[in-house]
Amino acid sequence: MEVSGTQTPRPPALPSSTTYRLPPGLGGAVGIIAGYFALQLLAGFAFALVAMFAAMFDHPATGLEVAVGTTLARPGMQAWLAIVSLGVAAPLTLWLAHRQWGAWWSTAQPPGLGFVAPSRTWFFALAIATGLLLPWIGSLLTQWLAHGHPVTQDIEQIGARTPLASRLLLVLVVVGVGPVVEELLFRGVLLSALMRHCRAGLAVALSSLAFVLIHLPGLDYQWYALPNLLLLAVLLAVLRLGSKSIWPGVLAHGINNLLAVVGWFIAVRATG
Repeated sequence: MEVSGTQTPRPPALPSSTTYRLPPGLGGAVGIIAGYFALQLLAGFAFALVAMFAAMFDHPATGLEVAVGTTLARPGMQAWLAIVSLGVAAPLTLWLAHRQWGAWWSTAQPPGLGFVAPSRTWFFALAIATGLLLPWIGSLLTQWLAHGHPVTQDIEQIGARTPLASRLLLVLVVVGVGPVVEELLFRGVLLSALMRHCRAGLAVALSSLAFVLIHLPGLDYQWYALPNLLLLAVLLAVLRLGSKSIWPGVLAHGINNLLAVVGWFIAVRATG
């Protein structure tokens, strides 16, 4: 309608339900983290089942119990279980997260997920320093708390029983794939969801604690290894919030994992 030769301005259109998606909430964060680890279990179980039936097909007289034991005892089988599990769960989780929160994918600060370049390029240098120094500092802390007890992780034991070729592939997965999806889940989705309900410091503490507890079974419930992992999680969260990007944390996480598994090629005799 025109009044005195001018047109009455229209109010701005509100986003429709088909184009607007809410940022990550606590329910969605817990759900996608649980789904990620459930997918790993299912993928690993399916792979082991196929391998077991293949062994029974090659040797028809083999009983079920013997086939299971023989399959799991094969050189590299544990490594392939980890490779397949992560190789299936990681891309599916990334796809689900993007499908649910794609509108927040490239938003720098929470509740965005931070898949953008960092605010300053020197955050990459800080990430490299963090990834290089933290394993050394964390190892000293863990050994001090352990008081001489052996400190191992499932992934280290898997690597020790794996032929060289499979070990290289496992390293690529652990260093390249794992950090991306774990940073998305814990410093992306969960941290963003927590910051909608509490201050940044508490959100960092809670998301870091969740990260530690999720990894507890892989540490064989060795409590003295937890402070090292907690320190890593807190520093990764600081990198995420300080750089306004998820990528420095991914880089630091990947370097940390690389140094953790490089011992496979130094201290462990090659089996391949």
